Amino acid sequence: MSNGSISLPRLDVPMRILGSIFVIAAYFVVLHVNVYLGVTMNLIGDTMSLPYFIRTKSYDVVGMLGFLMVIGLSKLASTL
Repeated sequence: MSNGSISLPRLDVPMRILGSIFVIAAYFVVLHVNVYLGVTMNLIGDTMSLPYFIRTKSYDVVGMLGFLMVIGLSKLASTL
């Protein structure tokens, strides 16, 4: 910190880690517990991961997550 600025911890890194945990847990929930709950968990996990990939300019991953979120939303709508 040579210029006197305060370095704040990045919130998007722990969100990406927690989002990944949600996505992994969601696959288990979809297969063994409840499709609606699992898809909801998957959407939450993907949404939590997005800020990190936007900040790091990983637009291919952002596009893939967006595509998978649309699929999840359509599945969520069909289970209602």
